Amino acid sequence: MRATMGLTAALAALLGVAALGAAQAADPVTIRLSYVVPVSDLPSLLLEKKDLAKHLDKSYRLEVTRFAGTPPMINALAAGELDIADLAYPTLPVAIQNAGLSDLQIIADGFQDGPRYSNEFMVLTDGPVKKIEDMKGKVVASNAIGSGVDIAMRAMLHKHGLQDKRDYTVIEAPFPTMRAILAEKKADLVSAVLPFALDPQLRGTARPLFTSKDAVGISEFTMWTARKDFIAKNRAALVDFMEDALTILRWYLDPADHEAAVDIFARVTKQPRERLDWAYTEKDYFRDRNLMPDLVALQRNVDLTRDLGFIKASFDVTKQSDLSLVQEAAKRLK
Repeated sequence: MRATMGLTAALAALLGVAALGAAQAADPVTIRLSYVVPVSDLPSLLLEKKDLAKHLDKSYRLEVTRFAGTPPMINALAAGELDIADLAYPTLPVAIQNAGLSDLQIIADGFQDGPRYSNEFMVLTDGPVKKIEDMKGKVVASNAIGSGVDIAMRAMLHKHGLQDKRDYTVIEAPFPTMRAILAEKKADLVSAVLPFALDPQLRGTARPLFTSKDAVGISEFTMWTARKDFIAKNRAALVDFMEDALTILRWYLDPADHEAAVDIFARVTKQPRERLDWAYTEKDYFRDRNLMPDLVALQRNVDLTRDLGFIKASFDVTKQSDLSLVQEAAKRLK
């Protein structure tokens, strides 16, 4: 009897271990995702439409963190504190070549600057800067050194013979503070991105001197990136996540859902909804409804980052891309 009871207990223990293993195997994968600008960056809006994310909390969990700019995301990726970084076109090559993240892969489109709206660089309407050459000896406000906005600004000033430190000074400041910095004359040129660029108070006292498109042409401004080992270990969950992301993006882009979407934009930004009617329309940045990045534009952007001295050499962006996740997700929605 004792032998039978011992066998039964052992069998029960084995079954318990097996059940625990199965439960652990079924645990959702945690995906830690980043963004910089609310509304403009889709990650800031994903959890606002949980009702459309059929795989959320089943095959994956989502944690979304805001960063002041894309350069700090590089450290977070390297430290294993971030799984998908919404990098800009200059921070991608810096991460790959300067930070040792050679396994980094482009997995989806963020947004593209130039086909529709383009980021603006603004000066006081009644200020001393009338043309780009007038920026000699002046101060520029950038959100983060080496960011996409920062590189576009430097590229335009470089075209007009102006170099950092020799001809102008760069200070860093968050996008929401740019209006005050310009108004208080702490900087002569500020970076203005959506939604902050449309602030009525800013538009009332400032004007665009040039745009990102003027400086660098059309750009694959931001893109979602992840490391190869994370993709390999969590492929099924990532495809589920991409399916949900596509579903949510298409909802925001659908004119039939625009009024409801604007309510979300107002809640996320804490701005009056009448200031946000442009978002996810023809007046906004371009977003591919299949989350497919423009790799041709991105190649030009990476080459420019090299030309400005932020990286030593360019590289083939197609070899740093794995678009199979989003392509598989898109097939599910056809």
